[in-house]
Amino acid sequence: MDITRTTVPGVGVVHHFLTRGGQRFGVLVDQPGRRSLLLYGPDDPDVPVERVPLDHDEADQIAEVLHSTSVADRLASLERRLADLHGGSA
Repeated sequence: MDITRTTVPGVGVVHHFLTRGGQRFGVLVDQPGRRSLLLYGPDDPDVPVERVPLDHDEADQIAEVLHSTSVADRLASLERRLADLHGGSA
């Protein structure tokens, strides 16, 4: 996946994603820190055809779904690593 970052003065930062299959979408992070998904059509790769504003908790929920492992699994892995480190230094 290709990922680019563009600063839009007075607006925020747009992270553009281009999948191996040629799909393009973006995430706009505006000045107050709100997020919006930007969906692009095939006609103009620079102008979104849809903008989906997300509340903070909605952005967090989408991020959780997109992770390859859940927060609980990542936390358990970190706890095991910490226990291994602690046990190895005793």
